[in-house]
Amino acid sequence: MNSTVTTGTETSVWGGGNQPLGASYGKLMMWFFLVSDALTFSGFLAAYGFSRFKFIETWPIADEVFTHVPFFHGNYPMIYVALMTFVLIMSSVTMVLAVDAGHKMKQNAVIWYMFATVIGGIIFVGSQAWEWGTFIKGDHGALETKGGRILQFVKADTGERASLADFAASIPDDRIIHERKNGLWFFQEPTLTSVSLAEVVEGFKADSNILIRTEQINEEGEKTLLDRKASLAKLAEATQVVEGANLIHNEYGSRLFADFFFFITGFHGFHVFSGVVINIIIFFNVVIGTYERRGHYEMVEKVGLYWHFVDLVWVFVFTFFYLV
Repeated sequence: MNSTVTTGTETSVWGGGNQPLGASYGKLMMWFFLVSDALTFSGFLAAYGFSRFKFIETWPIADEVFTHVPFFHGNYPMIYVALMTFVLIMSSVTMVLAVDAGHKMKQNAVIWYMFATVIGGIIFVGSQAWEWGTFIKGDHGALETKGGRILQFVKADTGERASLADFAASIPDDRIIHERKNGLWFFQEPTLTSVSLAEVVEGFKADSNILIRTEQINEEGEKTLLDRKASLAKLAEATQVVEGANLIHNEYGSRLFADFFFFITGFHGFHVFSGVVINIIIFFNVVIGTYERRGHYEMVEKVGLYWHFVDLVWVFVFTFFYLV
């Protein structure tokens, strides 16, 4: 058989000269990577959606979890997350401008747009690290029951969340268990909380203005608030104090929420961090004129594809975790 195809001129099919869809080998491999990575994120988000649908009655309400803004005290639901999203999207815009400047061989413009993209990525990664720290530290604290359910506290007169420290009684207790003679005590004793279960119980009984609300979401889309009598009865089921969130306990509600939050946002954050590192390398290559000497800025375009993908994935993560 003839191993050539005639399209005005004879070219070898197997000689490596053909470019599918006009894309270079590097861009084609980047697209293959992005497609496989998109499938990975799709699997994670599908698992999150399934778990949320299964436990929808007890799933944490995002507006009550992500309410913090650095250097400000108060309840600002979703404000900082929205700011993070805006910064990341704007960094995608500057990346588009950098690619466009590269096509026009404008080195100085590429330098400034790449610099802005790197700064946007650093701000996002730093913001996500701060959000993780706030999520782990916790806000008000809660109690966990024998069945793993979370009990939160509310002020009856205002309807606002009550922190454990607001009403917990002070019970004299040295609470010293870890001494040198006990050996490796940290393998045998859990981390001590700021208040003990006994202090919370005593303080709750002494303050009639405090009520308990459960994880259960009612028909109005709010967590179920118990009256004083039901709150006292529910308090008897509590077994420990929970402050913040980790892979085992979660003061905001279902522990699965914390597991997915750490895993999916952490996986995305790793992608953004990797993108920042790669962008910094490309930025310095642009500064020293590497791509000017090559006669093209294709490398900027390839890293731009990755950066746009990271931004697009965050839009889905933002929608699933914070908006829906």
